[in-house]
Amino acid sequence: MRLSRILNQCHPIPGFVYGQASFAEDEQAVLIPVRPRKRSAAVCSGCHQPAPGYDQSRTPRRFEFIGFWGYLVFLVYCMRRVNCRHCGVVVEEVPWGAGKHSSTKVYMHFLGHWARKLSWKETAEEFRTSWDKVHDAVAYLVAWGLEHRVLGPIRAIGVDEIQYGKGHKYLSLVYQIDLDCTRLLWIGKERTVKTFREFFAMIGPEVSARIEFVCSDMWKPYLGVIRDKCSQAFNILDRFHIVAKVNKALDDIRASEARRMKRDGYEPVLTKSRWCLLKRPENLTAQQKLKLKDLVRYNLQSVRAYLLKEDFRHLWNYESTTWAGKFLDQWCRQVMRSRIEPLKKVARTLRAHRELILNYFRARKEFSSGVIEGLNNKAKVTMRKSYGFRTFRVTELALYHSLGKLPEPELTHRFF
Repeated sequence: MRLSRILNQCHPIPGFVYGQASFAEDEQAVLIPVRPRKRSAAVCSGCHQPAPGYDQSRTPRRFEFIGFWGYLVFLVYCMRRVNCRHCGVVVEEVPWGAGKHSSTKVYMHFLGHWARKLSWKETAEEFRTSWDKVHDAVAYLVAWGLEHRVLGPIRAIGVDEIQYGKGHKYLSLVYQIDLDCTRLLWIGKERTVKTFREFFAMIGPEVSARIEFVCSDMWKPYLGVIRDKCSQAFNILDRFHIVAKVNKALDDIRASEARRMKRDGYEPVLTKSRWCLLKRPENLTAQQKLKLKDLVRYNLQSVRAYLLKEDFRHLWNYESTTWAGKFLDQWCRQVMRSRIEPLKKVARTLRAHRELILNYFRARKEFSSGVIEGLNNKAKVTMRKSYGFRTFRVTELALYHSLGKLPEPELTHRFF
């Protein structure tokens, strides 16, 4: 069986014919000539319409194909020029290539598939190519996917930021978190009002008007834009960050009190008690349970703050918005009388965002920040896998490729 017959079966090219394959001079690559069929019209690369021929190059151009058995494979073709009545004299468009890329579309699809599983450097080393070609393959797939994706009706979105690069550099990430679809919708540089407005400009007012739920944290630029561009939706505050604020206040209280007791010469009962106070009781080890049992006998600010923190957990057990609101108000009043300043600061924050916290119950607990935190973790793994990316553009491509669930060009044969 000839190689050309196999290619015609798995990778047919309409209007073109495969020739007899041969080895290159260094015998490290296989060259497969391609020629146009007789009476087949060339296609203009500008308007994508058939056009009469003008001339043909004498210098063959190589397009890298998927290798096999350790050999590199190239399609070899002498490009034609067409005399298009709309675009003038231009180079023809070939169905296996994309613009000036030196790789075939199917090879870029192949590299892009493996770039999801491996780092880009590992993908390049595994298939004996360069990092730049892997980058070009991912860029081609992302550009095609963004052009052909259907945003459709979006019921719920989540917005959060993650740090990238050195210093205080952040990415704003917007996810679709519908029950039947979770994907990355948009990536913005920095976490400003101007940046977040670009997302709503991208999806348009029609799609924005159909959004019912928005999950976010307490970052003011996000809250302001959501209130302005998506006022009909329930803005559900990030439960994870609310609990994190309470835990952070408790940890600050413990650390401050431990330093004060050591300075005043008291017994260091708070030593090695951090996780005893921060973890849930059901997650404590046997040793931590004994430590906590001994600790609660003392009348310390840390112990009182711990009891208030454990009491706050009951908020998430309520089903009724009314009763959840009453519990939140009562807890805040109790904290304000406790004379524990870090917790009082948290209580003031919760009071300021009371309605947004209660939206979690108005949404019947259908949406929360758990999905967003999981997607954020995948985004961080994508960047960590390659030890970070130098530019925002490369980071954007990698995240869209991994988390965007973008459509891909259809192939006549699955090569991976």
